[in-house]
Amino acid sequence: MSVRFVTPEEATALVPDGATVGLVGGGGGLMEPTLLHEHVEKRFLSTGKPNGLTCVHALGIGDRESRGMNRFAHEGMVRRVIGGHWVWSPRMQQLADENKIEAYALPAGVIMQLMREVAAQRPGLITHVGLGTFVDPRLDGGRMNDAATESLVERIAIGGKDYLRYLPIPVDIAILKGSIVDNDGNISLDEEPANLDVYAMAAAAHNSGGTVIFQVRRRVPTGSIPARSARVPSAIVDAVVVDPEQRQSYDIVYDPSISGESIDEAYQAAAPEFSVRLIIGRRAEAELHDGAVINFGFGVPDQVASIVAAEGRQDRYYQTIEHGTYGGALLTGDLFGYARNPTSMIDAPSQFDFYSGGGLDIAFLGFGQIDVEGNVNVSKLDGVTVGPGGFIDIAQNSRKVVFCGAFDAKGTEIKTGGGKLELLRPGKVRKFVDAVDQITFSGKQALRQGQEVLYVTERAVFRLSGQGLELTETAPGIDLQKDVIEQMDFTPLMPKPPTMMDARIFMDGDHG
Repeated sequence: MSVRFVTPEEATALVPDGATVGLVGGGGGLMEPTLLHEHVEKRFLSTGKPNGLTCVHALGIGDRESRGMNRFAHEGMVRRVIGGHWVWSPRMQQLADENKIEAYALPAGVIMQLMREVAAQRPGLITHVGLGTFVDPRLDGGRMNDAATESLVERIAIGGKDYLRYLPIPVDIAILKGSIVDNDGNISLDEEPANLDVYAMAAAAHNSGGTVIFQVRRRVPTGSIPARSARVPSAIVDAVVVDPEQRQSYDIVYDPSISGESIDEAYQAAAPEFSVRLIIGRRAEAELHDGAVINFGFGVPDQVASIVAAEGRQDRYYQTIEHGTYGGALLTGDLFGYARNPTSMIDAPSQFDFYSGGGLDIAFLGFGQIDVEGNVNVSKLDGVTVGPGGFIDIAQNSRKVVFCGAFDAKGTEIKTGGGKLELLRPGKVRKFVDAVDQITFSGKQALRQGQEVLYVTERAVFRLSGQGLELTETAPGIDLQKDVIEQMDFTPLMPKPPTMMDARIFMDGDHG
């Protein structure tokens, strides 16, 4: 067999100048080959090589400080980044802001599925995902700064219908993480909390004539890995680094209940603490119905997942996240993407196939800005490149979308409890604006597709109608004019007086 077992230094020496590097991972260290990233950075800082790289990644990778994509965020090391989610790397965001790199953002699912097309040597990914959003070439084409001038996507028509064609991105080097390797080079992911797009990226690099490098925790004799557990065959693996200190996350060494290898029978999710976030989650949770296939996004929407887990109601719904995980108790914060006691784990590109085809009944997602047409922005806030992650793939295709977030930001003071909410001081940053800075979700596209769309905040609830954004509910204790309408850049539609949100939502304690 041609697979080589090498040191981290030898592995990273395989990365040439000007290479397109395929990276896989998620926040909190999820599926991140931390040791390899460290040595790529160390080599650049000591030798200036590799330089002029193009990095491609679907999900956010890093810890907001020094790991993940932050390892690549050095002037001269990277020329271009095509990323799904940037928030875990403030250093890379800064390089983008200063036009020191070409910055692009594409939907996470699109990037993952595009890698399959690259592996198959097909002419790119043709999909409806992204129509009407900032990745549509009629708008920004996924360009996030002035340095980004190349077209990565084009609009085409097939059978009288509009689609986007995302152009192929051949991969020269894939730097990936697995759990176990056998002596032949077959890779198992069994001890990892997700599969993500590891196979798709490896196949893309191999079939582009590139090099596939894996970091794993341990090496075992040939035949020790059951065939069904060998998720990446040795035929597409070139080099392997064994790191006995490898962890499942930055903070978790190894927990079989998050890799789906065993069930933690004693685990009981804690009830979320009473807060404005919980109020929003409670109102959003009212949109659930038994048997629904649902997705939870990053941020405030995880409060809905926390409520469901704490009340032991996971078996009433089909919970999914874009990482490829079903069921279980979803972890939150930096561990978004992990689940304890999951019921099924599939590859993330296949999960996005399911989403793209309309498999979701309800998606709970966050928001940064909302405008008069019901457009939502989460991808570029205050000029900072954030990226959509899986937001576009999910929001554009779910039958119902429930956007969840605080009404405004920066300095908001609220008193709540006892069944009502009182606004003491509005925030300095308005989220309801005349026009969003960037369209990550298109209200017009949603109406064309017949989607049901709600926007849930702690003091008001809105619904997307054919005429625009309609105010339907307000919180008890809120002054409609002073606390809601005057804190928006536009006046929402009110064909009838808004109803009152359920007072139980605003109780400190069980609201049931």
